[in-house]
Amino acid sequence: MRPAVVAVAITGSVPRTSDNPTLPVTPTQQIESTHEAFEAGASLVHIHVRNADESPSSDPALFQAVQEGVSRHCPGMIIQFSTGGRGRDADARGSSLPLRPDMASLSTGSVNFPTIVYENGAALVDTLAASMKDHHVSPEIEIFDLSHIHGARRLVDAGLMGPKPHVQFVLGVKNAMPADEHLLDILLAETRRILPEATWTAAGIGRYQTTVMDWVLARDGDGVRTGLEDNIRVTRDRLAKGNVELVQIAVERLAAHGRRPATPAEARQILGLRPA
Repeated sequence: MRPAVVAVAITGSVPRTSDNPTLPVTPTQQIESTHEAFEAGASLVHIHVRNADESPSSDPALFQAVQEGVSRHCPGMIIQFSTGGRGRDADARGSSLPLRPDMASLSTGSVNFPTIVYENGAALVDTLAASMKDHHVSPEIEIFDLSHIHGARRLVDAGLMGPKPHVQFVLGVKNAMPADEHLLDILLAETRRILPEATWTAAGIGRYQTTVMDWVLARDGDGVRTGLEDNIRVTRDRLAKGNVELVQIAVERLAAHGRRPATPAEARQILGLRPA
């Protein structure tokens, strides 16, 4: 069975504990939730941090606390910081990159979200990409629109990013790219044309989470993404019991497609990352 990277997005910037009480918001909670997910098969953790009132934070001290705890309790797990902009000042979005996580998310263009415009101007994108390069942080390119693939190509051509980025298509955000299987094929074909050496996955938001996993695995993707950031439920009527349950579902989908969770070392090899 060929390995696949299981990424768990543990917190995000939108859900609150009032939406699902298992959402981990403090560093201690995030470390514990990540450890459970790691034991269940996750090899990559995508991290957002929160202020005491649960609002999104860019505080490097919070990122560092989670990073150190995950490194201690989840040996070799890939640590990926978010540089996303929802609820965060643009000037602070890259403030944690000097901590040198293995990876960081990077959006290469702006897009409509349900209640805001998610702004990623060209100058900000270049600044974040340059900082990732300076600190030896591998980017995960977040694709919310077809043009964002070409935005990633421009970064490669400018020398701000290597030719083998990891690409994630985000499907199902209201007002952005719908969760449509045909659209995934279009995005994947364009990525293979523009970024032929890229690894790839896709994230399905809300009720599309498991469906998008199946689409990815049917196309032999390099990994799947799950977690409470994208989806707080298992069914319409039942909340997820935590990130661990969502990872367990992802592992089941892998098995149904003849795949298995990658070990941390395998995940690093698949994504072209330095050893732990």
